[in-house]
Amino acid sequence: MKLFFIFIFFFTGQLFAQNITKGYWSAQLQLNDNDILPFKLKVEKNNRITLINAEESIQLDSVYVLQDSLHVRFPFFNSELIFVATKKELKGYWVNYQKGPDYKIPFSAEKIKKKDPRFLKTKKQKEYIQVGAKWEVKFEPGTEGEYSAIGLFSQEKNTVKGTFLTEAGDYRFLEGNIIKDSLYLSCFDGSHAFLFKALYRNDSLIGTFNSGTHWESKWNAVINTKFELTDPEKITYVIDNKPIHFALPNLEKDTLHYPNKEFDNKVVIIQIMGTWCPNCLDETMLFKEVYTKYHSQGLEIISICYEVGSSLDDYIKNVNLLKNKLDLEYTFLIGGNAKKKLAKAQFSMLNNISSFPTTIIIGRDGEVKQIHTGFNGPGTGEYYITYKKRLNTLIQSLLNIH
Repeated sequence: MKLFFIFIFFFTGQLFAQNITKGYWSAQLQLNDNDILPFKLKVEKNNRITLINAEESIQLDSVYVLQDSLHVRFPFFNSELIFVATKKELKGYWVNYQKGPDYKIPFSAEKIKKKDPRFLKTKKQKEYIQVGAKWEVKFEPGTEGEYSAIGLFSQEKNTVKGTFLTEAGDYRFLEGNIIKDSLYLSCFDGSHAFLFKALYRNDSLIGTFNSGTHWESKWNAVINTKFELTDPEKITYVIDNKPIHFALPNLEKDTLHYPNKEFDNKVVIIQIMGTWCPNCLDETMLFKEVYTKYHSQGLEIISICYEVGSSLDDYIKNVNLLKNKLDLEYTFLIGGNAKKKLAKAQFSMLNNISSFPTTIIIGRDGEVKQIHTGFNGPGTGEYYITYKKRLNTLIQSLLNIH
């Protein structure tokens, strides 16, 4: 009988592994005794694995074998799936090194058909509750930690896609199903492990939100097509017209002082971010576009990174991985450990740093023209498209491009 377990053969220093069965797999993370976060995998020839969240496809192309297990690394985040495979089952763990070597969640997967629902317990119904709308959302309602969000959902029969927008950023590409009188949504991208559940009662959604194994909160929502969050350009601002300045190490450990002659008469985007942050990744991909488009006309970008790790070398390693993976050519500096308090202390000329990312745009005259808090990426649809257009218009005006 042919075995489909992963085998390792050592021959002239090389490792060989039997392929995972091609096709679609329903994968899941066991967050706790009661909650399972599902997501889909597509496996092609030579263990080419794609993770699917709604319209997002993440190529997991770093695959290797170690100690009888298959290791599948995520392209941008310091985490991996570690599992043993049979013809019909994958079984192991997701390990998120960003939260420490002991942060792991049981992972499993089974073969499915392409059109099978994300939440496999979905049952056929004649009618479905309708949630495809714009919702006013409260997370942690009635507590000191309460915060607002916008829920944007589209629905086709019992399949729902969408996201939540907050003042710190969006919850990226969510996908799920209606099951009886409840909504189930999930997202898994190697950093986020989000599960949302909600009962539909009296035109409201009343639910719970799990982020990995470390966070659970309540949320509720009502349809409100006119609801908006605080303008992201009004959350963070300069105090008393103080100039933006800093002195931080670059990736060669040399200190870069800003301002300096290198950036004189340039339009400068200063991005306060971290490579562990999915919203920062989405913003970085947009900044790569605008840098390619406008750098020759006077645009510069400085990304200041606040990182997970225990040393400057750790931080530099994290940043180099992202820089090389995306082939980024602009300036990167190390802010230090991934703490907003540290970023606020280094940018004491600002009222606050409430989110990674926070972006400062400076004109040729050295004056701050805009500060944008958080980032709502491609998963937010028109919100992202509108911001992208406004950013390009602002850069063109500051560069005097007609």
